[in-house]
Amino acid sequence: MSETLYQKLQVLESETHPLDRIGRLTAIRGPLLAWYRENARTLPWREDPSPYRVWISEIMLQQTRVEAVKPYFARFMEALPDVETLAAAADDRLLKLWEGLGYYSRAKNLKKTAQILVNEYGGRLPDTREELLSLPGIGSYTAGAIASIAYGKPEPAVDGNVLRVLARLLACRDDISAQAVKRQFEADLAAAMPKEDCSAFNQGLIEIGALVCIPGGEPRCGECPLRSLCLAERNGLIGEIPYKAPKKPRRIEERTILLIESGDRIAIQKRPEKGLLASMYEFPGLEGKYSPEEVLAAAEELFYSEAEIRSVTPVPDAIHIFSHVEWHMTGYRLEADRIPACFLAVPRGEISEKYALPSAFDRYIKLINGKS
Repeated sequence: MSETLYQKLQVLESETHPLDRIGRLTAIRGPLLAWYRENARTLPWREDPSPYRVWISEIMLQQTRVEAVKPYFARFMEALPDVETLAAAADDRLLKLWEGLGYYSRAKNLKKTAQILVNEYGGRLPDTREELLSLPGIGSYTAGAIASIAYGKPEPAVDGNVLRVLARLLACRDDISAQAVKRQFEADLAAAMPKEDCSAFNQGLIEIGALVCIPGGEPRCGECPLRSLCLAERNGLIGEIPYKAPKKPRRIEERTILLIESGDRIAIQKRPEKGLLASMYEFPGLEGKYSPEEVLAAAEELFYSEAEIRSVTPVPDAIHIFSHVEWHMTGYRLEADRIPACFLAVPRGEISEKYALPSAFDRYIKLINGKS
């Protein structure tokens, strides 16, 4: 197949009889499918699009780049190859497999869903949007992706890439972060998508958004198989569309991180079961920004007698950005005669191997491991 064929398959629009919204989306079928068959990336979850693999890959791909997901997906599939092994996985093991991907509630919802599938669905993901939406961690996009890619059902799958492509294609100036806009696009696609090749249709739109109508950069309109149908390109609106309302400023939280050491042992603790970074491990900390003198006073009040603390040494500050909050971290290395009983006393070499610590602490993990 060649680029000439994409052009031949495009619908040329009459100025006197312009296409309506559904007609425009219906007209993209031929060029989109032809382009996708030639340009689709080779991805591990596409090689064997079983429902389990599609589900795991789609959850991993939320808020995460494709290239970053590939090694995680391979490791996850090797360790937990099916619904049954995922349902039975220990929480610490699951979070360790997920370590570095972020948004850790995704991993916990995977296990919850796996247990429901084992107990209520015979270990099989359902194939209808309604049933999929009833499962923890599966939203409208993921339900559509599983239904269409794994089961061949004509269900729309509208993610950020697809929102951007459709907004430009239809010259839609509405806020694409609004749920009403997403629901309208889903309804439009449901009316326009083919009953056959729905998997390639959905993945083709996603691929166009990832490779051509790219996020955060100048779109490659000259390479786009949908160019003749794109109202934003035709009317010089590419720079204005899509529109997304500004996000609220992230909340800044000051935290003081304590690297409490005694011999070869380091103190860590488990975070609460609910909330940010739920059930993961972390270094002990204090809310707010503490000076060395304040750290010493707090440690003596909370954990030690004065004679047990050998030194308090500042280490480099760190910042970690979450979606709605920033941690501004001040760090201290605290050497003491013992690790307080309220913490886990972990051998230095086991921190990275056995315990799931979020990437927020990467700078301090490197310090513990002797890397600057």
